[in-house]
Amino acid sequence: MTRPFRFGAVVPVSTDFAGWRDDVRRVAEAGFDTVLVPDVPQWQPAPAPLLATAAAVADVRVGTWVYATPFRPAWTTAWEAHSLSLVTGGRFEMGIGTGRPGLEDELRSYGMPDVPAAERLERVRETVSRLRALDGEALRTPVVMAVRGARARALAAEVADTVTIASSTSDTRAQVGDLVRSVRAERDVEVALHVPVVGDAVAPFMASARDTDVDALRAQDSLLVLPADPAAAVEEVLRRREELGATYTVVGVHAVEALGPVVAELTGR
Repeated sequence: MTRPFRFGAVVPVSTDFAGWRDDVRRVAEAGFDTVLVPDVPQWQPAPAPLLATAAAVADVRVGTWVYATPFRPAWTTAWEAHSLSLVTGGRFEMGIGTGRPGLEDELRSYGMPDVPAAERLERVRETVSRLRALDGEALRTPVVMAVRGARARALAAEVADTVTIASSTSDTRAQVGDLVRSVRAERDVEVALHVPVVGDAVAPFMASARDTDVDALRAQDSLLVLPADPAAAVEEVLRRREELGATYTVVGVHAVEALGPVVAELTGR
């Protein structure tokens, strides 16, 4: 059965909290399914209070994009995720991954030890296991995993509900497609694509936003880009479902108005 299309927006706190709450409302009013926040210590407030607030501000699903496991013991992450599912009435999705590039330096700056790759993956597994135990039979918090390597993809095929590939600007469409298909060959999970560029606008929360060569990405038919023209964007989102089985598109909050007509056409909202 073909999954329905879903759309999410990453909404960091970029100015003040009043502006951030307005952004949350804009996302919901545009018909998006989820409001997502990154997990970057000291850059903005922690995910849990932000997401609880977002769920109170608008009738929308909320989620982490994504918890960085090297910062977090498995049991505290699972407890926080389960708690968010409870206080949002089942509207929380736990996005989790092994950490973004350059995380090692960030850990050292906080006086924390680096976590080897194998241990990072084991922490993801333990977090999901503890979350399932806390949820019990009455609740199931959806798990979204950001993956790339073979072991991470295998774990995602085993425990995740949704999988997104941690892509780089050098990845071709074929390379990302191969990674997606390797996961879906094991299990028919939902596939999400993180799209930081819509038209010529780059999501400002991207660490490499200033250095992103949009023309080069467009020339290589990158999956990191969607057209700003609604008709072309609809065509491209349909193509991604046909080629990759990708039905969940995540963009930056800057692109909400541009993609509003796309969301309306593909979801009927």
